[in-house]
Order: sequence, then structure tokens, then C-alpha cells
Amino acid sequence: MNLLLRLLVTAALVLLLSHILTGVHVASFGTAVIVAVVLGLLNIFIKPILVLLTLPVTFITLGLFLLVINAIIILLCTKIVGGFVVDSFWTALIFSVILSILQSITYKILGDDK
Repeated sequence: MNLLLRLLVTAALVLLLSHILTGVHVASFGTAVIVAVVLGLLNIFIKPILVLLTLPVTFITLGLFLLVINAIIILLCTKIVGGFVVDSFWTALIFSVILSILQSITYKILGDDK
């Protein structure tokens, strides 16, 4: 149940951000749910590999390169999910930062902040 709630919250936030940010386009709520699932899977399987491969750069930039990795994950998601489009790298970067902040706030409010 906890996982389902997280997916629905993320999907709602993706849909909300698509209405706020001009460079993010989501076809429907169903597409937003698929985006939430794909983002979750990319964060589980691909992100750790990217973090490991870019560890020296991440260390030199004091962790700021992790923001770039998050943007890359968003752009990968756009290639996988039809109906989800992010216009540029910078839009993906802004989208990922705002999504992370809103997820943290929402999970804190819902009492689901692991």
C-alpha cells in the first residue's frame, strides 16, 4: 500500500509540474503513473551505476553533479515513456529538483518519510 501511495503521489506531482513548467508535457494521468513507475525503476537500477561511474566528478563538485544525474534520469524517462516530453536538459534539471522537493514535502505531510 505504501508503494502504491508513493506512485500515485509522484504521478500527481508529475502532472502538476507539467502544468507549471512550460517545457514539460504529459499526455494524461495514466501517462504520469507510467512516468512514476519508470522513474522509480530507473532510480533503482540505472542511477546507482551512473553515480558509481561519475564518483570522482561528484566528489570534485561536492555532490552537485548528482543534479546532472537526476536530469539524465528524467531525459531517459522521456525516451522510454510515450506521451512524456521534456524539452531540454535545463528543463529536466529544474523538473527533477522541484519534483524531489515536492516529494519530500508531501511524504513528510503524509507521514511516509523513510
